[in-house]
Amino acid sequence: MADALAILYIASQLPKRSETFVYREVLALRAAGKRVLVASVHPPERGLGEPQLDALADEAIPIYGAGVFRMLVDAVIEKWTHLPRTIGIFWQAHFDAWGNDDVKGIGILKIFWQAIAAMALARRVRKLGVTHIHAHMAHVPTTIAMYAARQLGISFSFTGHAADIFRDRALLKPKLERAKFVSCISEWHREFYRAIVPRPDEDYPVIRCGVDTKEFSARADEAVCATDRGADRRSALILGVGRLVPKKGFDLLLDALAKLRDSGLKFRAIIGGDGPEFEKLKSLRVEKKLTEMVEMPGALANRDVRKLLGETSIFVLPCRVDSSGDKDGIPVVLMEAMACGVPCVSGDLPAIRELIADGKSGRMVPPGDVAALTSALEQLLRNDNLRADLGGIGRRRVEEEFSTEVNTARLIKCFDRSTKS
Repeated sequence: MADALAILYIASQLPKRSETFVYREVLALRAAGKRVLVASVHPPERGLGEPQLDALADEAIPIYGAGVFRMLVDAVIEKWTHLPRTIGIFWQAHFDAWGNDDVKGIGILKIFWQAIAAMALARRVRKLGVTHIHAHMAHVPTTIAMYAARQLGISFSFTGHAADIFRDRALLKPKLERAKFVSCISEWHREFYRAIVPRPDEDYPVIRCGVDTKEFSARADEAVCATDRGADRRSALILGVGRLVPKKGFDLLLDALAKLRDSGLKFRAIIGGDGPEFEKLKSLRVEKKLTEMVEMPGALANRDVRKLLGETSIFVLPCRVDSSGDKDGIPVVLMEAMACGVPCVSGDLPAIRELIADGKSGRMVPPGDVAALTSALEQLLRNDNLRADLGGIGRRRVEEEFSTEVNTARLIKCFDRSTKS
């Protein structure tokens, strides 16, 4: 039986194809008996191919998506019915906007706009029994969560990830100070936050963006699929999936695949995903004469990714730090591949080291190093037993530390402490 009191989840879009970790967290909490409401800053992404996600999109409480007029009306009603709290929010927004180094220029105006959005959201959820707000992404969703929680007189928490704490950072220090707790997706994130605002471990719990190891288990009993073991290497599939942005390093993968082809190795490859680099990567694929070997199908539904992982010999995500300083945390798709027993190759970034130990549960290569990436892929293509060993150990690593079951229990413990204290 679900709790009568509710936790409100806020994300930029909920659900969103590229943020599987958010809606999976919501669904896991509900399965554990928690009453979880959802709010979406922008209109939810639809057509994700799963009925439960369509239902989640239908029930999402709109923030900006309700329209400017409705947002302003709701904010004005909230102002006059709860004037002292509203005055407090705007004084807080004033000091936040003008008193923090990571808010400049038009960002100052955005803080006030997000405070208005928070007031409107508070109006919409006031009678729904919300006792705590949790946001995914430390920028806009958490700003709105922070002010809405203050308006409602309740606590808030958040989970930071990548661009939201690097490239698009806003009010991170006051958010770390005011949050009831901050969910850290890695030990590295915990130390990053602690260097800004020192707080004890219980305020910075490590809660991974977990994966359902039952859902991603197509190859759990065999670390390599039947067609991979001892088969003609023309059947070997190299798969990369992710948003097509510079920090994912898919241009490096295309360079490496060209070198593998030139060395005489037989394989096929798929780079799945969409994003601003799509046309550039397609042009690079033509330039490298890889069009017959490398498919680029665009965005993939989650069910299609699961199916492909059952056929994959090697999963690759050569992450790096982009020119703006943005970098990945721990990409969930790496966990999904490892949960399926697929050996993974990734760029060696600090947070990813907590998932993949080089030479034990996968391969890590220096970010931006095409030669090292090519060498790691060639080693795995030529060695069936190594692929099996890395895939099996990788699966166990995910089961022990990155499973939905383990991390939902950690999250529930934090929410229970927040609502009872």
